[in-house]
Amino acid sequence: MSEQVTTEATQAAEATHAPRQPHQHALDVAHPPPGPGNLRAVLLPVAVVLLIGAMFVSVYLAAFHAPRPHQLRVGTTETGTTQIHLTQDLERIVPGGFTVETYPDESAARDAVQDRTVYAAYLGDGKLLYGSANGAAVTATVTTAFGTVAHAERHELAVEDVAPAAAGDTRGLSVFYAAFGLVLAGYLFGMTTYQLAPRLQYRWRMASLALFGAVGGLLIATIAGSTGFGALPGSFVPLVVVIALMGAAVGGTTMVLLRLFGSAGVILASILMLILGNSSSGGIMPAAYLPGWLRPLSEILPVGVGVRAMQGLSRFQDDGLVRALVILPVWVLGAALVLYLKDVYRRGAAPSATDERFA
Repeated sequence: MSEQVTTEATQAAEATHAPRQPHQHALDVAHPPPGPGNLRAVLLPVAVVLLIGAMFVSVYLAAFHAPRPHQLRVGTTETGTTQIHLTQDLERIVPGGFTVETYPDESAARDAVQDRTVYAAYLGDGKLLYGSANGAAVTATVTTAFGTVAHAERHELAVEDVAPAAAGDTRGLSVFYAAFGLVLAGYLFGMTTYQLAPRLQYRWRMASLALFGAVGGLLIATIAGSTGFGALPGSFVPLVVVIALMGAAVGGTTMVLLRLFGSAGVILASILMLILGNSSSGGIMPAAYLPGWLRPLSEILPVGVGVRAMQGLSRFQDDGLVRALVILPVWVLGAALVLYLKDVYRRGAAPSATDERFA
């Protein structure tokens, strides 16, 4: 009997000091091979992110790795044979690079440069009017080309900056960074509003979009405007309106793409707004420097329309403002209409796959 007790006590002691089997099992035994669902979870994020990254690199390199002007608008007061020679010289220097407009006198040519009807104006005898607010690329293009023209006329090029860049913004890139930040914020807003509140009522979602646009407009205009860094020294209220509309247009479009296409809408919004929108915005250099397939987007996407108006309000006598006040509300109202049709008009329908995806 005592022998049995001793044996049981020994076994109990060994069990007490032995390592716990479940932990040993978890460490030593391999998990079963991943199923189709696990493989999708592993591969899909890699594919999506690399697709967006490849698109970003491809579009930006196509746009900016070797930029050259295409039909860049310039003016002149020269007429007759002298203007013909000027046009021929410019065509020889940069084939297809310039379109020449004629102005009756220096005052008209100066006004055209200041409201960005043209990017530079040659007055003859080696005198050139230009605007450094157009950026370093335009400045280099026009001074180099017209320097060659002046040399052919046996003159030294004399330049006058009639639309100067903001102090400290010699490359004219501040508006691009301000716009990029706003577009990124609009994109993130459009995603998070459905992720955080997938079944939020339509009127509250529209109120959220309006609040985002208004506060974003005030914030960016304050930071980048004359009361902040001075990169956008235009009239404060019009700047707020344009920036607010641009932010709401980007946010609303992102919401629509997510609502219609679910998770695929994230990819579409990234490509349309962040990649194509920012690269064609004209914030780095004017649309005339972009490839032909990218150029038209600057005239219709919210980013390009908004950037042009922001630049115009700051440096070019409100160039692009009217266009922005027409096109940007169309984007906002169009997004609101699509969401209304999806969330209110068809309210009686069963929840869609997109609803379940965001639930």
